[in-house]
Amino acid sequence: MKIGVICGDYWHPRKLIMDGLELLREHGYQLDYLQLASEWSQEWMAQYDAIVLAKSNELSAEDRSPWLTQEIQEGFRSYVEGGKGLLVLHAGTVGYRNEPIFYELIGGVFTHHPEACPVTITSTDEQLDVTAGVASFTVHDEHYFMETLDERIKVFLQSESEHGTQPAGWIREQGNGRVCVLTPGHFLHVLQLPEYQNALKRAINWVGAGQH
Repeated sequence: MKIGVICGDYWHPRKLIMDGLELLREHGYQLDYLQLASEWSQEWMAQYDAIVLAKSNELSAEDRSPWLTQEIQEGFRSYVEGGKGLLVLHAGTVGYRNEPIFYELIGGVFTHHPEACPVTITSTDEQLDVTAGVASFTVHDEHYFMETLDERIKVFLQSESEHGTQPAGWIREQGNGRVCVLTPGHFLHVLQLPEYQNALKRAINWVGAGQH
């Protein structure tokens, strides 16, 4: 499966995301990375079966201006509705609250997180293909608190810490395509955790199985 990865912002360096996802190559995934918003195009996305967005709404680590224009939002929507897959990973939920097309497409956005702490991830619906074989785990991570459009999403993972319980993974379909959101993953050790690698693989496989 060909995967295009959009990553790299002030709090989430490109190298960290690359190091966290490179283990997926061992399972046959082809990964290409894009960091600069100036390199984005509808044609660039179209060559991939799925896109992983692991980038907040910042042009780059050096330029924190927003990158998600109206054109790019509409591009993501067309990409998904045309039968492709979108996995929104951790930072990919940050800074998009005021981007209505994208917010509605992914079904929820980041609001805040307390100081990093032990977070337990558990499945809420083991009957879904996307959760089959995904084991519960506890890891030191940022506990993301989310604002979601509940009527648009189906939650399959939840996160729990001393600060409360939040949705940590959800799916939705739009047009012929599929969207999955996973909120854990601020640190490299989280991205490389075998249990989370399994969740990432399940999520990519699910979104990539839309009606191309």
